[in-house]
Amino acid sequence: MEELRKLTEELCGEGKLLHAVLSNPRNKAEGLPSKLKAKPVLLKGERMVQLEKTIGPKAYHENVTPDEAAANLAEWLEGHFKQGLLQTAEADYQVLVDKRGKVTILRKAATKQQAELGHNRKKQYLLEEGVPVPFLVKLGVMNKEGKVLAPKYDKFRQINRYLEMIEDVVEYLPQDRVVRIVDFGCGKSYLTFALYHYLVAVRGMKAEIVGLDLKADVITHCSALAEEFGYAGLQFQTGDISQYEGAEQADMVVTLHACDTATDAALEKAVRWNAGVILSVPCCQHELNRQIKNELLSPMLSHGLVKERFAALATDSMRASLLELAGYRTQLLEFIDMEHTPKNILIRAVRQPSPDRKKLAAQARSYLAFRDMLHAEPYLERALVDILKPVLDEA
Repeated sequence: MEELRKLTEELCGEGKLLHAVLSNPRNKAEGLPSKLKAKPVLLKGERMVQLEKTIGPKAYHENVTPDEAAANLAEWLEGHFKQGLLQTAEADYQVLVDKRGKVTILRKAATKQQAELGHNRKKQYLLEEGVPVPFLVKLGVMNKEGKVLAPKYDKFRQINRYLEMIEDVVEYLPQDRVVRIVDFGCGKSYLTFALYHYLVAVRGMKAEIVGLDLKADVITHCSALAEEFGYAGLQFQTGDISQYEGAEQADMVVTLHACDTATDAALEKAVRWNAGVILSVPCCQHELNRQIKNELLSPMLSHGLVKERFAALATDSMRASLLELAGYRTQLLEFIDMEHTPKNILIRAVRQPSPDRKKLAAQARSYLAFRDMLHAEPYLERALVDILKPVLDEA
């Protein structure tokens, strides 16, 4: 513990700390933080550290002195969190705390550059503007100097928003072996290339990613680009999601804008592979639109546009509930700003090692009541009936 306190005091006290994330809490009781982040800020010319505690669905911020930040980071690691990542311009420090309280500190190559301070500073992206990234240059998002081209700035923001969501779940991926990822419906693969680049080039992890899509010409183009960039662990295949049998296991499954029940087919694969992380942006949710009926909701359902939007929200809500019942912790997040696309909900699911059976039974009752109210028969429930039946029967 003394080594840990010396580290936090040095990094905070000498102004070296650029960013810190403490995660994987020992106690998940209500009211305790599930994550703690720290970053330097400049307030009225004085260097401070902003702490962000995530408790339930909310984030709470507090600005403290560097000494107070050092003490906070050490105390929360000693007493609550199992791991932490402390980043400086010179090195990353991964802190692991086992059940007996033994602390292991691993020093790794730096993955973060010096950040500007202050609340009104320019947005800091994981892939920074001004730093050329080969695949972004080739795909026409950046020029050779790393400047983002104006027509592609929304795409640049989308890629970084996606990587921020990846950063939040990296801890749930294997750290000691190759990470296996399947990306269903990869399309032109901006985000697939970004994911591979971030995990391998930025995080220094080992990864194998398979991108799957129905369009043979797109797959041929992406395969050529992967070879050009030297992305040995990235391959692309032509195929249908529901018929894909190219893997027996995956650590992460990604499905972005797979249409209608193709999303459900991908989610089923992910659950059966026992994937640790699932990221899904659904699209064109037609199935429930044809099924739902409820007289009390007729003021909504009698209008085609409103019914379509309600059906889409209901579909994603039920998908999230079914993933919860299958053993995942799920969140529905805004993928990118509403003005860019209406298809902006991302389902993020992380597998839980030992779900609370009592809580699951209550969730099952809630799900069944909602489903029956709408007279719906979701594809995903039918596809996972063997896994879900024990939980639904207990309800």
